[in-house]
Amino acid sequence: MKLITWNVNGIRAAQRHGFIKWFEEQAADVVCLQEIKATPEQLDDELKNPVNYHSYWNPAQKPGYSGTAIFSKREPLSVTTEGLGIPKFDSEGRVMIAEYPTVNLVNAYFPNSQRDHARLDYKIDFCAAMLKLLEKLRKSGKPVVLCGDFNIAHKPIDLRNPKANEECAGYLPEERAWMDELTGKGYVDTFRHFTPDPHHYTWWSYRPGVRTKNIGWRLDYFVINQESQDRLKNTLHQPEVKGSDHCPVLLQLK
Repeated sequence: MKLITWNVNGIRAAQRHGFIKWFEEQAADVVCLQEIKATPEQLDDELKNPVNYHSYWNPAQKPGYSGTAIFSKREPLSVTTEGLGIPKFDSEGRVMIAEYPTVNLVNAYFPNSQRDHARLDYKIDFCAAMLKLLEKLRKSGKPVVLCGDFNIAHKPIDLRNPKANEECAGYLPEERAWMDELTGKGYVDTFRHFTPDPHHYTWWSYRPGVRTKNIGWRLDYFVINQESQDRLKNTLHQPEVKGSDHCPVLLQLK
């Protein structure tokens, strides 16, 4: 089973930069998108209903902001767009849950705590609600896979300049502590399961030369509950894929 997560930072912008060609070449079983910044009504049919895929959309109530989507070859048993059941999060289109016969998949766009940390409390509340959701899904006995843009670099290895960014959103002690709690509860960071070495990132600033020099952050993840990690086959980044300030991340399950 091949799954991909990608923060496209505007799906219409990504389309102008070759999204459809990339999508067709991947032939993934499931593609999860974050920060779509559009409603289905704003998209052409090629993007709204790709051939051989079921598409599900969870736009934010605020126009041009946030939002998630799932493309799936196989029709899920169910898709939930009010994933956390908390209006202040669900109104921003941040979480989708797709249930399949052999896996529960959560597609999530975690809030950015903002440069002045104005949304840090909101984000920590979101993280707490997310862990509660994962633990609930875990009780089903199916593998639980969480993917998306976490807006958190977990450890110093996960960003190019950790010392210089200790007070920056995405690398704040409270955010990293939640990642510690997540992994401490028995959830596996699948990329690190396979790749322990540094200099692997999924987000780069748009400033000139930053991506070329690989001055980045690893903000995008696939996470699986520990008791299901024997299903893991591989997790890879696709930094060569442009069209967003994030790159796609691919998970292969047995």
